[in-house]
Amino acid sequence: MPPTPETVEVGFIAPRHLAGGGDPAWITIPLHRSSGWSHGNDPLMPRVLLSSPDQKALLRLEPEPDGQWWTLHHAAEPDRPAWYASFGARTPVELIAAVTDALTDPSSTASAPSDPYEPLQQIGWSPTFTDNGFVSPDGTASVQRLGNAEEPGAWFVTATLGLDRPVWQARFGAHTPAYLVAAFTASLADPKPVLRMDSGRSLPTRDPNVVTRRITGVLAVYVSGALEEHVHSLATRHTAPPTRPIPTREPSAKNSRSR
Repeated sequence: MPPTPETVEVGFIAPRHLAGGGDPAWITIPLHRSSGWSHGNDPLMPRVLLSSPDQKALLRLEPEPDGQWWTLHHAAEPDRPAWYASFGARTPVELIAAVTDALTDPSSTASAPSDPYEPLQQIGWSPTFTDNGFVSPDGTASVQRLGNAEEPGAWFVTATLGLDRPVWQARFGAHTPAYLVAAFTASLADPKPVLRMDSGRSLPTRDPNVVTRRITGVLAVYVSGALEEHVHSLATRHTAPPTRPIPTREPSAKNSRSR
């Protein structure tokens, strides 16, 4: 009998902001292989450093028990001061990847109008009148921007299981391009569950009233090929379409006759 295709047990988790961190490769490998970010090699340090080809952006992944594990710094440009974004250890990689994918998209432009609140309003998040932000219907996630209309400040996105049970926080500096914050909130608002290889055993909570966890067997080849497919899809953004040669017109027989 032919061998049965190998399957692995995975968990599909919703809402995604309570699914745990996930595999960091979904962020680091596309940056390196699809967008040409270079990485250092220091096996004695428990950290990853990736820098953009123009050396303007630096992504650092470093275990920090009391702080943010992911930090993205971008140098100042003629039309924008330096900015940063940082993410806690349990921030789902799908949300962080939405930011790095948008940052490395050649078609993206920082001047394009973007409203990070719009994706949240579309799925029923409610405004919080006390802190200029929005909160999810179940109360486990919130987005807030400090400052005011004249002097807008930093963005804070927080996942929590109660006042004394924070799960993770993402922070975007005041000068972070709005389209990157909007990419994050759009992924945050996405209702599709995310896949976790540990079947959801590392979830911050398994309370069925808060988290939906569907355990199922998936073909191993699908799981291993999903990242490769994502990398290939991102790489095509940097591939210029072939240019068509300008056709040359053959002189007509009438015009080519000698007089």
